[in-house]
Amino acid sequence: MTLPIKIQDHTFIMHPSGVLFWREKSMLIISDVHLGKVSHFRKFGAAVPQKAIQKNFELMNETITFFDPKTICFLGDLFHSFVNKEWDLFEKWVAKTSSELILVEGNHDIISPLRYEKLGVQVVPEIKSGGFLFTHHPEERKGYFNFSGHIHPAVRLRGAGRQSLRLPCFFKSMNQMIVPAFGEFTGTHTLKPKKTNEVFAITNDEVFQVKI
Repeated sequence: MTLPIKIQDHTFIMHPSGVLFWREKSMLIISDVHLGKVSHFRKFGAAVPQKAIQKNFELMNETITFFDPKTICFLGDLFHSFVNKEWDLFEKWVAKTSSELILVEGNHDIISPLRYEKLGVQVVPEIKSGGFLFTHHPEERKGYFNFSGHIHPAVRLRGAGRQSLRLPCFFKSMNQMIVPAFGEFTGTHTLKPKKTNEVFAITNDEVFQVKI
């Protein structure tokens, strides 16, 4: 179940996969996919199932089918490190994707932009559109509402007694929203919300607002 939110009179739809859809621009916003990370772990002996490599591509395809976006914007850390065998899968995925593809560079994006550009993927340091600013690292810039990734935000929910549960989340402040990490095996960083924050936790099939 998705959950819409109004920001500066525009509608953004939060999806349980962790993607965000900007309805007015038909733009799908995806952060921190970290393609290649599973292969990187397996290379160094980590017991990660081979089928996990396909999971990111399958989930991206599901969200694309759901939203049918004109543009897909990756908010950095699309590929985890250097080129490995997952790059071939990425090339095949791009060839089958009709949406315009834009990568906002993140700290893990060390593959040459020329490789992306050969595939038709535009690589940029940031995107400004109207009063919105799209970056990898969270930023505060006067006159803009910032969408970013990098943090892999999560929130800890506490129940009766000592019960607790940590879930990935969309973490919103007055002029910023941090988007959850999309990729498998990316890990999360638990944030402590203040009363001025809005937090939207995600499960496998739902997005819901957390009471602060």
